Amino acid sequence: MDFLHYPHPSRRMAVFAKKGMVAASQPLAAQAGLEILKKGGNAIDAAIASAAALTVVEPASNGIGGDAFAILWYKGKLYGLNGSGPSPKSISVEAVKERGHEKMPAFGVIPVTVPGVPRSWAALSKRFGRLSLSEVLQPAIRYAREGYPVSPVLAKNWQAAYRRYSSLKGPEFQPWFDTFTLSGKPPQPGEVWASPDHARTLELIGKTEGESFYRGELAEKIDQFFRKHGGFLSGEDLADFSPEWVEPVSIPYRGYQIWELPPNGQGLVALMALNIVKQFPLERMDETEWFHHQIEALKLAFADGKAQITDPAFMKTEISRWLSEEYAKKRAAEVTSFASEPGPVSIPKGGTVYLATADEEGNMVSYIQSNYMGFGSGIVIPGTGIAMQNRGADFSLDEGHPNVLMPGKRTYHTIIPGFLTKGKEAVGPFGVMGGYMQPQGHMQVVMNLLDKHLNPQAALDAPRWQWLEGKKVAVEHGFPEHLAKALARKGHQIQVFLESDSFGRGQIIIRNPETGVYAGGTEPRTDGMIAVW
Repeated sequence: MDFLHYPHPSRRMAVFAKKGMVAASQPLAAQAGLEILKKGGNAIDAAIASAAALTVVEPASNGIGGDAFAILWYKGKLYGLNGSGPSPKSISVEAVKERGHEKMPAFGVIPVTVPGVPRSWAALSKRFGRLSLSEVLQPAIRYAREGYPVSPVLAKNWQAAYRRYSSLKGPEFQPWFDTFTLSGKPPQPGEVWASPDHARTLELIGKTEGESFYRGELAEKIDQFFRKHGGFLSGEDLADFSPEWVEPVSIPYRGYQIWELPPNGQGLVALMALNIVKQFPLERMDETEWFHHQIEALKLAFADGKAQITDPAFMKTEISRWLSEEYAKKRAAEVTSFASEPGPVSIPKGGTVYLATADEEGNMVSYIQSNYMGFGSGIVIPGTGIAMQNRGADFSLDEGHPNVLMPGKRTYHTIIPGFLTKGKEAVGPFGVMGGYMQPQGHMQVVMNLLDKHLNPQAALDAPRWQWLEGKKVAVEHGFPEHLAKALARKGHQIQVFLESDSFGRGQIIIRNPETGVYAGGTEPRTDGMIAVW
């Protein structure tokens, strides 16, 4: 029986609820959030519960040793949290090159930056949560200790990671195999996987409100491992980290405000692209032109974003310039009826989880966390279940690049939560995970919602395109053939992908301001589910 074989057309319906909603990429994680809502927690508590559960039930895309970002609507106000950590204080371009690298490696101890997830959970819980962090983490702890049956898409990604890490040499990678295999093999769909070490780590994080990871027992284990294997990350780096509360940034679009977080995340790319594409009158575009203008606007925004976005302390241009109408009009004027080639920007893949939550009081959370490339660096701290991210792989070793590696610097970050408002009312959270597909996914679901007036589920179901580089554009196998051919006639080098893995995985919740009823959509490209109350 093949749990990845679905030969017949299928569709999902939008889901409605009044008292609460949790949309996540894995059913057990969605139910973890719902369990906390039913215990008296709010949307923030539910988001933390689901996020913690995802480190257990979807480890091929995120982990405790990753980073996190959030946009939340709480009691009528929007807040942003940047939970990405900086590079170690002892690292430098020279130090990396001395080890024989001309570019940042993707795996091993070198690309690991300070993980932000545990302190982000603690910061959200302390400021907005209703229950204790320890109580909120209980569902995740239970899944880790008792085990759970592995879901189909997770199993597929787990097997891909196993093949990738099997080619890596060195004793520092052995703890990954000790932790994330069953008798030396990746789990199959339906096989039960448990991690008692992971459970104990989550208990320590809950009891100490995250401090064990940064100043206690867990921090000591991380420090010792990196010392043993010649890494740069230290206990001092961990102790000095705190997530940052930030003001979300936005643009107006079709009568709504589209909100993202400011750099070092790439949400700016999504806003820039939407700002460019709105310069073209919707009523004058046929469907081919609608897609063509999306692709061209996105390429221009990405070319600028990749050249400029980094830790905001090191950016050379004010964010307001990139979100201005002047910039949008200037870039829109460069769009022609034929495909362009804006610059040498390549778009690698990544692995991330996104979730959205809402409660009866109208509070809503757009939350995302990631180890970057699947499980991350391939580094697992023995006896803890902590898989360390490889976010530092995005740093440049070119001294003239804005995103050049420096000690204590945050790199360009791919993971981005989104949010919609209209006037003074919250509409709701949205997000599409998946490396550099994320701003592309944000752009497409927003345009599906607001240009096409699709409901949240239909907006996620719609076949997607993905700009790869130059004039190369991938489309999903369900993308209309006549539109793909029409785009090819405009000079786009169209590739039809048989698998949907690289096209992102999203969640959307929107709220009716008159009735308080939530409508949610979840991703058909993964094991997603919406849990409601």
